[in-house]
Amino acid sequence: MTKNKITGLLGIAAKGGNVSSGELAATEQIRAGRAKLVLIARDASDNTKDRFVSMCRGHKAPACSWQTKEELGRSIGKAERSVLVITDRGLADKIAQLLLNESEAEFYGERER
Repeated sequence: MTKNKITGLLGIAAKGGNVSSGELAATEQIRAGRAKLVLIARDASDNTKDRFVSMCRGHKAPACSWQTKEELGRSIGKAERSVLVITDRGLADKIAQLLLNESEAEFYGERER
């Protein structure tokens, strides 16, 4: 049930223009300080995970590993995505709160369990 709520919120965020997806767009948002929550696909390459976790820590952006690339992309109406960045504080906080209850979610940095 929580998974469906998170997926719904990601769809709302995407429709509202509050999600950047893909490695290039995500990198730009994180470096610009606009990333309120970064979601990294569980099946992203180790290099991608390490790079984004390091970048998020350096820029003080919370990051979480959750779902597969296919599921992340589908949640925003796109093809596979390794990384999603939520730029709206309210939506990011609500999604992070729900992710804390997800056994599959692994936080890095500020929101670690």
